[in-house]
Amino acid sequence: MSLLLQDATSSIPREKRTLREKSMIAADDVDLSWPPSAPKVSCNADPSFNMTDTSHIERLHTYDLELGATEAVQKHISRQVVATKPVSQRKLDFEHSRPRWLREMAAEATGVFFYVYPGIAATATFILNEANPAFGSLFQVGWAFAFGIAFAIITCASTSGGHFNPAITICFAIWQGFPWKKVPYYIFAQIFGAFLAALLLMGQYHEQISAFSAASVASGKGLVYNGGPASILCTFPGATQNNLGYLFMNEWFVDSFIGIVIWACLDPANPFVSPAGAPFVIGLAYANMIWGYADISISTNLARDLGTRMVAAIFFGREAFTYKNYSWIAILVNVPATIFATAFYEMLMRDSLKKIGGGHAQHEDGEEGLHRHLTKTMSVMENGTTAVTKGKEGL
Repeated sequence: MSLLLQDATSSIPREKRTLREKSMIAADDVDLSWPPSAPKVSCNADPSFNMTDTSHIERLHTYDLELGATEAVQKHISRQVVATKPVSQRKLDFEHSRPRWLREMAAEATGVFFYVYPGIAATATFILNEANPAFGSLFQVGWAFAFGIAFAIITCASTSGGHFNPAITICFAIWQGFPWKKVPYYIFAQIFGAFLAALLLMGQYHEQISAFSAASVASGKGLVYNGGPASILCTFPGATQNNLGYLFMNEWFVDSFIGIVIWACLDPANPFVSPAGAPFVIGLAYANMIWGYADISISTNLARDLGTRMVAAIFFGREAFTYKNYSWIAILVNVPATIFATAFYEMLMRDSLKKIGGGHAQHEDGEEGLHRHLTKTMSVMENGTTAVTKGKEGL
């Protein structure tokens, strides 16, 4: 047998022999007698020999697992994948039958809820545990509102557009062609979402707020003041903040700052903010203003303030609207300030030609109108390309 194997494989170079051929050669050294003799074990074996060392095993250099192992791995992976359930016609019919306006209102209310709920919860933790900073801080409140806004946009913006602020809804109607007939029920839904968030928080923190309210009344401070029970839900000026003009300007500049950031994030020609990053940038804009100006009373959102202020009035009395005559600033100033901010961006910073060039908009008169504009401002060559003319625009 040894001679036959040797003749069959002697002509094959050693490096090209297959594993099967090598095993055939090695078979000559196997004892084929029956019954097999017991293996001889030497007590003086080399102590350096490692039974787990497999470096002597030669493998085929195919960089693949053996077929059986590959199949086992593939079956293991496929068992972890859940097949997508087919969409039934019944489900499609149901989704088609839903009123569009109802879906949009639900999305706006849910988005404002997602924005307000974690923010006022962090505020409650901060105010109710003022003596123990481990339970809250202004830094925590800012992050709670920031992530709440990001989650609101991520969750609901694909359904309603993600306004979550009456001022933003009005600005969309002014600058972006949003239908004016939708503005009232968008605003109603936004206020309703904030109202629900405040109502739920009062239920969850009922015991703590009741105890805090009793202690506050016993100390003679009342229920409605900056840092008091009602301020968990909405904003009130500090004890020394009696100048309404000062409070008005604070709110105006803060809301204008946020409005410009929002409009820049929504500008499709802005290369620095991706759609995926916009929710977090907008949230951080709110957080920045909270960290910097919450101490001097800011509101930043009509729906957030009015919805929660109504709940404050239910639980803490009408003083929630009359305290220092401040409520109208918290509720209304956000709207003209945001209109001012978006007008500033539209008139001084917007590049509509870049927006058209990126395929995000088109000229109101179509290609003919765009060509007419380019002819007026640039020299249009015969081959369709354009070159900037040297004139006043190029100086």
